[in-house]
Amino acid sequence: MTFQGENLFVGLIALALLPIIGWRIWRGLREGELPIYRTRLQREESGSKFAVLLVLHALAFLLVALVAADLLLGLGLRASLGLPA
Repeated sequence: MTFQGENLFVGLIALALLPIIGWRIWRGLREGELPIYRTRLQREESGSKFAVLLVLHALAFLLVALVAADLLLGLGLRASLGLPA
């Protein structure tokens, strides 16, 4: 059994992650580099690997946004997918 406070807390954390992920995507598109742990992956050096990682960042952004919207707005997506509440 979950409480509304737990949903609110986790939803706010997910919402706080969105600018961080979005900044990484914007930086990747604008400057051509993605930070990977302590290194930087350059578009010119890695080619298709850079594109795959950029797409994965975008998918992570969409998934986190979906989770935040579900938890904060009470959309009921977990119930419609058959996941435990």
